[in-house]
Amino acid sequence: MRVSEWDETAFVAQIEAHRRELLVHCYRLMGSIQDADDMVQETMLRAWLRRESIDELSSLRAWLYKVATNLCLDALKRRSKRRIPATHQTEATLSEPIPEDIDDPIWLEPYPSSPLLTSDGQHPEDLVVAHEDITLAFIVVLHRLPPRQRAVLILRDVLDWSANEVAALLDTTIPAVKSALHRARSILAQSRVSPDVDLSWKIDSTIAALLSAYVAAWEAADIDTFVRLLTDDATFSMPPIPAWYRGRETVRALVSRTIFAGQACGRWHLLPTCANGQPAFGVYRQTANPRLYAAYGIQVVRLVGQMIGDVITFRDAALVMRFGLPGTLEEKRL
Repeated sequence: MRVSEWDETAFVAQIEAHRRELLVHCYRLMGSIQDADDMVQETMLRAWLRRESIDELSSLRAWLYKVATNLCLDALKRRSKRRIPATHQTEATLSEPIPEDIDDPIWLEPYPSSPLLTSDGQHPEDLVVAHEDITLAFIVVLHRLPPRQRAVLILRDVLDWSANEVAALLDTTIPAVKSALHRARSILAQSRVSPDVDLSWKIDSTIAALLSAYVAAWEAADIDTFVRLLTDDATFSMPPIPAWYRGRETVRALVSRTIFAGQACGRWHLLPTCANGQPAFGVYRQTANPRLYAAYGIQVVRLVGQMIGDVITFRDAALVMRFGLPGTLEEKRL
């Protein structure tokens, strides 16, 4: 039976089975949860409107990827390159004033890992999802690439599509695909980040103790403990502030005069989550009502052995809800 002959219920069920992997794919390309969701929604709509052009079920997945990829590439032509502070400007020093928030460049966003952790292993897309939990560092490198090179690299090296399949999807030639892939791999190699890197980390007793101590230090504004958990060359940033800082003692001085300044004990609350396969936290700040905490952003930390190497706090309350966390917390729930 041709796909176009299915009733609406059957067709919707088939395309919805691919939603999760398409969302991951569009996130890799767009660097934003909201943008990725918009691209997937438009892909699903076009699939329904153009179902007559889909011959067989076996071609549905490739058709969806073609539509989603080209929607992303078209959208990226009109948008600034997404970054994090460390790729936007050089390392800041405390002798300089802390800069104001900026909206351009637009910032990369973390991706909630929890929807990607459940898989029955029965469908091809589950293999894609199983390899999705890639570090924020890899997403950052992807977004140094021009969009078309980014798409080729993802399709060839992450999704393992053949050069023939990628050429068909992008309506280009095999030599053009190979050339784009070569350039993309060169940039990736210079960054020392690989899509094949082992991204697994396990919450054993040591890591659990580290993260618990980190949360306790943050919530108690215990600067000494917080800093002691960092590596010597740890980095700290809070986009949309464009500055980033490096070094344990620099971070100590920074947080002492900013987030932990004054009577900061009880000012913050952290809820554990996971982003891009890394430990993360929903960050909440105390409101004028001392019993109420409002969503502040998502904080992602990079583990280096039994220490914390990088802390990046994406200051966007909407991200907290996208991670499935509440927008506010009452003291009795803490």
